Amino acid sequence: MCGIVALQGRTDPATVHRMLDTIQHRGPDDRAVHEHPAGATLGHTRLSIIDPGGGRQPLIADGTALVCNGMIYNDRLLRARIGPDRFHTATDSESILQGYLAWGNEVVDRIDGMFAFVLVDGNGRCVAARDPLGKKPLFWGRVGEAIVFASEIKALDGIAEDIEAFPAGCVWDSRDGLRQYYSVPLPQDDGRSEREAIASVRVGLERAVVRRLRSDVPLGAFLSGGLDSSVIAAIAQRHLGNLHTYAVGLVGSSDLAAARKVAEHLGTIHHEYVIGPEEITAALPRVIRHLESYDRDLVRSAVPTWFVAREAARDMKVILTGEGADELFAGYAYHADYMDGDALQAELHRSLTAMHSINLQRVDRMTMAHSLEARVPFLDREMIDLAMTVPAALKQRPEQACDGEKWILRKACEDLLPAEIVWRGKLQFDEGSGFSDYLADHARREFEAGAIESAGPDVSPEEALYRQLLRESDVHTDAVMGLTDHWRSGRTVDRAA
Repeated sequence: MCGIVALQGRTDPATVHRMLDTIQHRGPDDRAVHEHPAGATLGHTRLSIIDPGGGRQPLIADGTALVCNGMIYNDRLLRARIGPDRFHTATDSESILQGYLAWGNEVVDRIDGMFAFVLVDGNGRCVAARDPLGKKPLFWGRVGEAIVFASEIKALDGIAEDIEAFPAGCVWDSRDGLRQYYSVPLPQDDGRSEREAIASVRVGLERAVVRRLRSDVPLGAFLSGGLDSSVIAAIAQRHLGNLHTYAVGLVGSSDLAAARKVAEHLGTIHHEYVIGPEEITAALPRVIRHLESYDRDLVRSAVPTWFVAREAARDMKVILTGEGADELFAGYAYHADYMDGDALQAELHRSLTAMHSINLQRVDRMTMAHSLEARVPFLDREMIDLAMTVPAALKQRPEQACDGEKWILRKACEDLLPAEIVWRGKLQFDEGSGFSDYLADHARREFEAGAIESAGPDVSPEEALYRQLLRESDVHTDAVMGLTDHWRSGRTVDRAA
């Protein structure tokens, strides 16, 4: 995992170095800048995961230079197809470079992974792309006549104009323009029986986790004690053994107790950290600066993610997370309000397409703030395809203690965990860790003390606090404010409710 910067149409290493300074946290292990003779500058700051000794970027072959942030899970398959003799390193990113030399920008149609990359070939042709869901960030803007790319908005602060998020699932070619190569498939029942659907979910998830276990550096897992992270940890422990797991929460939080129970059941090497309220207040400005958002719901879940990432980064460079299960299998509390199955499926589809600027933004920024690579097995492309064929009736079905959310996932994995964990009701990370109540109370106290300026009649004191802290930070506030998305916006209406 890394930070990337690129200027297409201009050689300017000083500017690129200045941009890299702002995202050095994304890759503290190495830094390099390449001036391409065709008139471009590419910069890279590296977190070494695969081939730590030989995978330095920018990667260069046959006059083409590449900078990439991500992990390519089918790297070995691509190498076999392209020809192993073409490769000069063992790093997974080289499969993009050699794939481009073999197939042009159609390489994106063959990649399975999370990535954002920019390359420039010997003819000056520039290609940039972002993975299907936007797990890895990429922003672009203009510097005069040049186009500039960066992993985070803050790298473009005061340098670029017309800053936008590069769209997920798209590839841009300076010769051919922008092309969408992936879209989340529409929900469609494939006619499987209930038993077949349950078995398929289990097999698909096992495959997705195993694909994400490749690492040349230590790999662990977040463990909140909820269903999603517990299932991921259970499968990973079966394949790795001696898995390190990490949990955080306030004193007495339900997540800490549940995570401890899961860790004992699985036999993981468990680490937990009890957070004091004063630590939350002190960390909040840094959390919001790295998050590059003021959305209340996103900040609430970002705060515990910040702390658990900090703890994991003491020992690990790679972490597995449980994000995506709620969007695939209807796990949020508001999903229970949908009476019409088609409307629920439409909402799940919508929320998957919006994850790049909501939960995936949180996961990326909070982990990379601590130089930690996060991998998200639930959002494997095969898992997404599979989940879109599962009927709504198998996603929402009340049973035992839970309200029905993610029924099929619970059934598919009920042999892996204690029953009280499998059927534990859904609590979002900020709720189970105890953060949401504290943050709301803290904002109310600040507002009553006159420390927060009102942001309008429809803005809560909590969101007003986050907006103020973001404006007081050193990021490009106009761009950030304009690019902040909201978790609750755009939801599909259930007309049957």
